Amino acid sequence: MTQETLTLSVARRRDHTDEIAVLELVAADGAPLPPFEAGAHIDLHLGEGLVRQYSLSNAPAQGDRYRLGVLKAPDSRGGSRAVHERLHEGVEVTASAPRNHFPLDAAAGHSLLVGGGIGITPMIAMAHALQAAGHSFELHYCCRSRDKAAFLEELEGTFGEALVLHCDDQGPAQRLDIASLLAAQGDATHLYVCGPSGFMDWVIGAAGEAGWPSGRVHFEYFNAEVDTSGGAFEVEAAASGVTVRVEEGMSIAQALKDAGVKVDVSCEEGVCGTCICDVLEGIPDHRDHFLNDEEKADNDQMAVCCSRAKSERLVIDL
Repeated sequence: MTQETLTLSVARRRDHTDEIAVLELVAADGAPLPPFEAGAHIDLHLGEGLVRQYSLSNAPAQGDRYRLGVLKAPDSRGGSRAVHERLHEGVEVTASAPRNHFPLDAAAGHSLLVGGGIGITPMIAMAHALQAAGHSFELHYCCRSRDKAAFLEELEGTFGEALVLHCDDQGPAQRLDIASLLAAQGDATHLYVCGPSGFMDWVIGAAGEAGWPSGRVHFEYFNAEVDTSGGAFEVEAAASGVTVRVEEGMSIAQALKDAGVKVDVSCEEGVCGTCICDVLEGIPDHRDHFLNDEEKADNDQMAVCCSRAKSERLVIDL
């Protein structure tokens, strides 16, 4: 399926220290932008084959622009570096229309939003949406220090007591006590979390230990380590009539692309969902952070950019 693409222009850029660039993007031709829901992201096409996902952080009601917060990662594979070096005011960039794999649950009686570092970006859009709808929520922002906390003036001015700031440099009393926070919630509370992988694993793990059902725990990974270890196996792309051998250290997506099969990929880390395809035969070895536990247990779909096989052979719908 060909995804809709947009030509956007950087209407405004401001840098929060030298680590975070905040970009406001508008349609280059002045046309209306496709609407988005809280939790959505867009893909930026940054040239040289670089495609990266960034969460929209402005209020969904603000339909004339998309706002991004981009951390310049020290271990960047080129994406965040390209944003910081190339996307200045007036520069045009190709992007996808918004997609949402991290939506709010309308059934939640209370929403617990937890953002770590730049993972605060989708939480801001969620907080705006919840506030506009008159729904109960609290927003916990974990950061290294107050001066490193992007968007803080907006958050304090807009959300007041619903915002709780946790700064690492302010001592143990101000740091997030996730176990106590989760224990204080009622059965109608839904948890939403986004941030660095270690932070995410910590919060999600604490929710699991506290007995939270997976249906009330929502998350979105920005990046993840890809494990391509394991023995070789065979993959048949049924619709293409192509069979390949996937060696250790190689992804299914790469093996198929080398054989001429078109595979849509984006993050290549198992976090965005672009490469998810149906499994027709065999048992996948799920290594992504996109599918939830129930979806993985069904074994009828998989992320071919990172997951492997438990069976000697897989047949997938590509």
